[in-house]
Amino acid sequence: MTAPVAEAGMLIRRPVAEVFAAFVDPAVTARFWFTHGDAPLTPGARVVWTWAMYGVSTVVQVKAVEPERRILIDWDVETAPTEVEWRFEPRGDETWVTVENRGFPEGEKGVAAALDSTGGFALVLAGAKIWLEHGIEPRFALDRHPDHRVAGWEG
Repeated sequence: MTAPVAEAGMLIRRPVAEVFAAFVDPAVTARFWFTHGDAPLTPGARVVWTWAMYGVSTVVQVKAVEPERRILIDWDVETAPTEVEWRFEPRGDETWVTVENRGFPEGEKGVAAALDSTGGFALVLAGAKIWLEHGIEPRFALDRHPDHRVAGWEG
């Protein structure tokens, strides 16, 4: 058996520069994924992403940023690190985005984690699509785990 890998992809009908910037700039990413990022994604940066509705944060280590082409990070570096890679492929005025999350352990726990990650990143890409194409702030991250929200949190 090989280690499982999570993969998701989505066509976003916006130019690659705009789509790429949405994932690098936490002020934009917070419109469709996490509630706060403490810094932009730049090579070598150590960044904290927060989901206030759940009272959780994660630390990511940025390994590579190739403008309008690729972002590579280590995710959850302080607990259970895995590697996440976004690739951006221009298609005229549209962009094909893929996300691959790898580094899960072999076996049932790794498969379960990869399946959860696949679903999560599919929602992230769908949220980015809705925000970038239509200016609608999706609430996928908020609504994905409604029973785990912090009491009294209002978004």
